[in-house]
Amino acid sequence: MRIVQAASEMFPFVKTGGLADVMAALSNALAGRGHEVAAFLPGYRSILDSAGAAGAARSHRLKIEMGSEFITGDVYTLSVRPGLTLYLIRREEFYDRKFPYWTGERDYDDNDARFIFFCKAVVEMLRLTDFKADIVHSHDWQTGLLPLLLRNAERKQAATLALKTVFTIHNISYQGIFRKKSFDLTNLPGEIMSIDGIEYYDQICMLKGGILFADRVTTVSPQYLREIQTPEFGRGMDGVVRVRADDMVGILNGIDTAVWNPASDPNLPACYSVRDLSGKKTCREQLLGEFGWDPGFAGPVFGVICRFTQAKGLDLIMEAAELFARCGSKLIVLGSGSQRYEEGFKLLTARYPHTITLSARHDETMSHLIEAGADFFLMPSLFEPCGLNQMYSQAYGTVPLVSRVGGLVDSVVDVDERPEEGTGIMFAPKQKEFNQGVQRAIRLYEDKDLLAAVRRRGMLKDFSWTSVVTAYEQLYHDML
Repeated sequence: MRIVQAASEMFPFVKTGGLADVMAALSNALAGRGHEVAAFLPGYRSILDSAGAAGAARSHRLKIEMGSEFITGDVYTLSVRPGLTLYLIRREEFYDRKFPYWTGERDYDDNDARFIFFCKAVVEMLRLTDFKADIVHSHDWQTGLLPLLLRNAERKQAATLALKTVFTIHNISYQGIFRKKSFDLTNLPGEIMSIDGIEYYDQICMLKGGILFADRVTTVSPQYLREIQTPEFGRGMDGVVRVRADDMVGILNGIDTAVWNPASDPNLPACYSVRDLSGKKTCREQLLGEFGWDPGFAGPVFGVICRFTQAKGLDLIMEAAELFARCGSKLIVLGSGSQRYEEGFKLLTARYPHTITLSARHDETMSHLIEAGADFFLMPSLFEPCGLNQMYSQAYGTVPLVSRVGGLVDSVVDVDERPEEGTGIMFAPKQKEFNQGVQRAIRLYEDKDLLAAVRRRGMLKDFSWTSVVTAYEQLYHDML
């Protein structure tokens, strides 16, 4: 098949979260199965300046209609691997920024124009290159208008640019809602600005466009698909999702085992496998040493890696600071984002210097070391569409402590509920239940035989993209 993948980020070129990992893994896996994949990204300055895109060359000049004017852009093309070509949509006014979506304090004021332009540029490239796509697969609100803009362009040009479209909701909380005037930039027919179109409380909603106008819609786990049809998790979109429920499927993400594999991970001081875990001890010692702690520390080590947002349940972790200290454990926190959480963890590290440490940055190498060196990984998310770190943790023999939500339900088995199959600890995302989960982890750590068995079971689970890409292939084939 000839498949287009369009998103706002893709590892290793640009990453703020799991979307980048999924975009990379799915594109590479499809190419590895013999499909021809064209991946589209905004041409952020950080990408074009990076070593990974050193071979990118300008291939096309675009002229895109945006409301009452035409604006130009460039396309840089890079062959990533056999079967996978990367197209970077470049316009300095839109993408020469320090961060992809926000200033560090608030969203960019022109995010509507930035991503409408990006979607239109993808459509224009399909016309210019005569790619004749079987599938155009777009991801999250930044590409939510792509299915609609594609069909509108086909109608205007009396041509077929793609046979079928797929839209994936990675996180329904991010919806791409902008003022009503932004609709003018789409150049879509006026009837689309209605309750049956992309209108949302007298604004436009780009996510809604993807949900309503793609031929099929996917989410990143079966449990999350069920959840977003409810007011509790639908974030105001539950009614829209229910309209398309018959055309939706939940496919649990996988992990890229070429990047996340303790047996071959170049980021680790020592590699290890389920047959020989000795290297994990070396990783633990280096991890402790990195933060000035005794490498021979005998108690449990807890790790956290996430964006600092309320949704990640960080308040539950902060409120349990005294519990971690009282239990004689270590807590290592890696991440950045909301200043409230950065300042909060800084205060806790000052109050509990022998228990808690913070690395307030995005650090891919350190994230691998934490996954390998920690004994337990904390994910007390208030909601979690899929989650990847709980899968990384199990692959690295690190026991995940997770909330009973979203993809965490689909990928972790509670060790007390199913003793013969358990790979982690689950709890409701509330303070009392979280504290009980930590106490259960302490008891598990003291039972070395059981801990070893839980680690082995986690490492033996198959979270690779092999089965995931098969599910997407089947979806595409069924549509065609």
